[in-house]
Formats: sequence, structure tokens, C-alpha cells
Amino acid sequence: MSTIIRHEQPADFHQVELLTREAFYNLYVPGCEEHYLVHQMRNHPDYLPELSFIIEVDGKIIGSLFTTRSKIIAADGSERLTLTFGPVSIHPDYHRKGFGRQLITHFLEAAKKTSALAVVILGYPHHYEPYGFIGGKHFGVAMPDGNFYKGLQVLPLTAATNTNLSGQIIFSDVFALDPEATAAFDATFPVKEKQVLPSQAEFAVAASALDN
Repeated sequence: MSTIIRHEQPADFHQVELLTREAFYNLYVPGCEEHYLVHQMRNHPDYLPELSFIIEVDGKIIGSLFTTRSKIIAADGSERLTLTFGPVSIHPDYHRKGFGRQLITHFLEAAKKTSALAVVILGYPHHYEPYGFIGGKHFGVAMPDGNFYKGLQVLPLTAATNTNLSGQIIFSDVFALDPEATAAFDATFPVKEKQVLPSQAEFAVAASALDN
């Protein structure tokens, strides 16, 4: 197989949205919003196209990774630039073949060349610990509600930033999607059945789990 990782082009937009919808539909909630999220990201000031990538296999787009600016606000009010990737989408036909790892590894190598202090994400720890991510509590990084959640994962981009991250993480407001606009956008795609699946209950529990 011939594999290429490259930046997204306008001609790819709809195909990437279709791919993202296939990757997330019914995974975390009945239906999904991630395809609308990437649609909105492209015109948002926090979007970083130079750190967002798609992966092709034999000329077919099978995965994507989108990146936005985020920031940690310290107790003294100072701000530290961080990066947040997600959603990361791999078409279900290509799961467990290492393509997600290739995308994330490619992103991390590019991220190390930026001025950002760290990458901060929300996700299942077991997915991201192999890349070196550690729970935010280890660094004193909390969500805006002041809580430390197990799903809040941090990867310093240089050893020097390990002790310089304490504060509250602020993710881009692009993630605050309007439910009605999301539904209207989804209605422009082929009809898919919304289902209640065990993965959704698992996600709800994981998303609220505190790192005590």
C-alpha cells in the first residue's frame, strides 16, 4: 500500500467530512457532531491548517487530524500557548492498522517545531499514553471548573516546559457547537440510523471521571 500524509485541500473538504461522519457516527452519542466540527474549524481563527493533516492510502483519503490553538492560563493571569488535536478520524475499514498512529506521530513531530509549550487533549488515557501523554493533574493543569479529569492529557513539547504548565486549560470555542446547526448540517448527508450503543455509556462515564 502507498501511504501519503499531507495537508487538506479545498477539494478534499466534503470527502473528509464524510469520512469523519463515518468514523464517529453513534460512537459517543447517537449520531455525531464531529463532521460539523471540522466544517466549522476551517474558518475559525484558532484553526491551524499547517498542523492539520489527512492520510491517503493508494490515493484514497482514509483519515484526518485537525488542530486548534488552546492555552493554559496560570494563577497570575499569564497565558501559555498550547496545541490541541482532534477530532482524529480513521475510516472504520482501516481501523487497527496503524494509520491513526502514523497521523498522530506525524503531527507530534511537526508540533515540536512550533513555539507551543505542550499538546493538551481530551481522550481515553490508554489511547494516548503510548505517545508520552500524562494526566493533567501531574502538571497542575485543570479544566476551567477547577477539576482534574482523567481524560485531560498533556504532553510537554520540550523537557523545559515540564514545570511551567500549571493552570487552567482553555480550549477553542469552536468546540461549542449549536445543536440545531449541527442537526441541519447533518441533514445534508445521506440518512444514517441513530442508535444507542454501549460505547456511548462508556464514554459518558470516562468523560466525567476525576483524577483523584
